[in-house]
Amino acid sequence: MPTVEIDPDELRELTGHDEKGDDDLKSDLFGLGLEYEGRTDEGEFELEFAPDRLDRLSVEGVARSLRYQYGDARGVYVPTTNAHDWTIVVDDSVPDERPYVTGAVIRDVDLDEAALESLIQLQEKLHATMGRKRAKGAIGIHDLTMLKGSAATEGNPTIEYVGVEPDEDRFVPLDSDQELTPAEVLEEHQTGQTYADLVSEYERYPAIYDDLGLFSFPPVINGRRTEVSTDSRDLFVEMTGTDQWTIDRMLNIVCYALSARGATVEEVAVEYPDSESANADSKRSRTTSGGRTVVRPDFSTKTKTVPHARIESILGIDLEPEQVIDLAERSGLEAERSDRSEPAEPAGTAGAEDGEGEEGDEDGESGEHEGLTYEVTIPPYRVDVLHPLDVIDDLGRAYGFNDLEPRYPDVGTIGGRHERSRLENAARTRLVGLGFQDLLNFHMISEGENFDRMGLAPNDDAYGAGEPATIKGPYSEDYTMLRTWVTPSLLMVLENNTHRRYPQDLAEIGFAARVDDAENTGVGEGRYVGAVLARHDAAYEDAKSRLQALVRSFGGDLETPPTQHPSYIPGRTAAVVIDGEEVGVIGELHPEVLVEHDLEVPVAGFEFDLEALAE
Repeated sequence: MPTVEIDPDELRELTGHDEKGDDDLKSDLFGLGLEYEGRTDEGEFELEFAPDRLDRLSVEGVARSLRYQYGDARGVYVPTTNAHDWTIVVDDSVPDERPYVTGAVIRDVDLDEAALESLIQLQEKLHATMGRKRAKGAIGIHDLTMLKGSAATEGNPTIEYVGVEPDEDRFVPLDSDQELTPAEVLEEHQTGQTYADLVSEYERYPAIYDDLGLFSFPPVINGRRTEVSTDSRDLFVEMTGTDQWTIDRMLNIVCYALSARGATVEEVAVEYPDSESANADSKRSRTTSGGRTVVRPDFSTKTKTVPHARIESILGIDLEPEQVIDLAERSGLEAERSDRSEPAEPAGTAGAEDGEGEEGDEDGESGEHEGLTYEVTIPPYRVDVLHPLDVIDDLGRAYGFNDLEPRYPDVGTIGGRHERSRLENAARTRLVGLGFQDLLNFHMISEGENFDRMGLAPNDDAYGAGEPATIKGPYSEDYTMLRTWVTPSLLMVLENNTHRRYPQDLAEIGFAARVDDAENTGVGEGRYVGAVLARHDAAYEDAKSRLQALVRSFGGDLETPPTQHPSYIPGRTAAVVIDGEEVGVIGELHPEVLVEHDLEVPVAGFEFDLEALAE
């Protein structure tokens, strides 16, 4: 999970609660869903947070949430913005792969060392999460006093977002003393080498110019001329990316963080060359003879319809409407009553995404507040609220999940362990008895880890191959799909534990999935047994002896006919056949796979379908 480093003294200052001790802060932060992971060498809190709450990537965002929790702030806050002076003109030469840009001017910000470090951390954390390591969105922050805009037709200063040839122009990048072309930056500069793959295939590179010349090479690096320091008071924030919505929301988060420091936000106009270049549903845009103009930042709010009965059903408590409105305001939201007389649709029907058709119990009755719904206003910095359930989660946190009283369900059945769970526990116990360390890894993974680094392709005729179930809008490039087999996760653990002593015998019984049109859901799911042995003398025979002992303990019959698999050494690989059915693979991992994972010892392992052990 992502972590963020927060100075507790700065947090106390921004919340206005100097009386809060460290233990009190930890407890309050846990109530927000931020788990304390320890302290850094500088004494800062290291906090683990849910990756959907990107507004809490900085101390300013965490302080804002605490102020709502303490009741010092209520309702939706939208910063006041000044009308735009600056304009970003998007040229036709901008690469098609990165056509979008947004921006804002920040004035009168007080940047001490702590504030500057927080801004840099927020920038990098947004790059790593919402920006997909700068591939989807990249942030450039500049000292406004070092920019000179060309005079526009209306007299406002203008900068240009253009496309340039790799060796067309030169500038001095950050952390450098010499002028370099964009191509030279990718070859010679450390940051350029890190992000070269983002633009190296472009025919023309993205670049941002003012009247003095090139000052930003997105998404790679800014120019040294506009470097931000503690002496900077006015900032120019620009963001480029592959999606207008993404960079606009990233901009909102940055603007809110700087507004918390007392800064004033000033709008920036973005002029696109034609109406197709900007999102057609933008609320703050206009079409001109030269193309389409959007004004940013976009601080417009959105609403969600949330039924009262649904709130009570999910939280398991009775609430008065005034309590719901109070909880919403203490969550940084605003709720307005909206009584409805029309009958509700059954839960799960077409209107359910907006909260419609979710009120009422199974008998269609919703009690005293039947038909009562709320129109809940969502602030611009909340990119995570996609469904009414997200609103209900906020209400529950404001109420206090620890204050919810447990109660017995109104059912007459007695719970018991599912047969699949019994089988899984039995297999796990036997694996531990055979000397394996039991693991629990994430079900999500990247295509590179699941396929490429294993020498496997989705269309291979091999165990673990198959069309993956991918995530349409992943928050991180590290988790873009559901894994199709367990072994890659085990190799990732070995890679992260090369500093540990050997032998390392690891096993996992975990979930994996593949696209399967024969299934009603379109995805075939299953539980699989994976195990690896990493040691100086690991061999096929070691893996087979463990596998054979495991299968025999369940009364099964094991066969291992030779087979081929790209992840394993030819001639040292076999299929796993249990009771006459081929269900997995066993062998010694290929040297290329070991090198790819920085492993210097042999690794042998096996994987098969857990259901094969069922009697």
